[in-house]
Amino acid sequence: MTDPLVSVLIAAWSAETTLDRAIDSALAQTVPVEVIVIDDASPDGTAAIAQARAAADPRLRLLRQTDNQGPGAARNRGLEIARGAWITVLDSDDFFCDPDRLARLTALARAENAQFVADDLWRLEEGALDGPRRRMISETPLGVTRLDAARFVAGNLSSWRGGRREYGFLKPIMERRFLRANALTYAPDIRLGEDYVLYTQALIAGARFVLTDPVGYAAVVRRGSLSAEHPGAAHKRLVTADRALLALPHVDRDTRRALRAHMMEQRKKLAWRQLIDAKKAADPVAFVRCFLAPPPVLADLVGKLGKEITLRLGHRLRLR
Repeated sequence: MTDPLVSVLIAAWSAETTLDRAIDSALAQTVPVEVIVIDDASPDGTAAIAQARAAADPRLRLLRQTDNQGPGAARNRGLEIARGAWITVLDSDDFFCDPDRLARLTALARAENAQFVADDLWRLEEGALDGPRRRMISETPLGVTRLDAARFVAGNLSSWRGGRREYGFLKPIMERRFLRANALTYAPDIRLGEDYVLYTQALIAGARFVLTDPVGYAAVVRRGSLSAEHPGAAHKRLVTADRALLALPHVDRDTRRALRAHMMEQRKKLAWRQLIDAKKAADPVAFVRCFLAPPPVLADLVGKLGKEITLRLGHRLRLR
């Protein structure tokens, strides 16, 4: 078997309805690939599907988690055994819609001497995969755009981009040699924003990261697949991650500014989530404690609460 140029990591949980599609699209790439499916202790037939496919194609391997640990920990299992010069991830409900995607990205990586190369994603709706494609990150041509750490972190601010347009949704090819030389892996305890943290670490470590126009990643959006209301613990972990990133050596001033802005945004989201949870739990002490926050967080909390009260009052008045 030809040595793989790219290792495609597919972390899968309860993906029996979409896994075949993802695997087919990865194996159809025009460059030599290996596909590593990491089943994250799925309760359905996900592992059985991958096992049957692996038995029929030596390019496919299956790893199984004994308990559900999240995408970061699952992908780390794949990173340990990946043999490709390049590594990329493919979500189990997404697929490559162009067999030349990885060929084009690796060619661009060589041309730009880059360690990370990402393309804008095509956004498709589940149930309408043959419908019109919409760009996820940028509505205007990107050409070849270099992202430094500051610009990347700023590109993950919901207040700036939002609506699934944050750079953390990108699925770049990553140079395996660079990852290993800098001991870079996914944070296993982070289930929201694990890509953001890894990419930021790489950029701070000196990775050259370029972004270009779509070349064939289809991000399938399913109703209810991404809730706007993430658990408070997810935001708390991102606050902790931003603090750790700020503590890294050689973080320049602009990147520090962007990291602090990102951390503050996560603190605001965390405070709002905690307020909602306290109200649902009828816990007045926890409710009041939410307002013991820094001025920016407090102002955001009061503003959101005011809007919520206004909306509810307006709804009641319309019902009269």
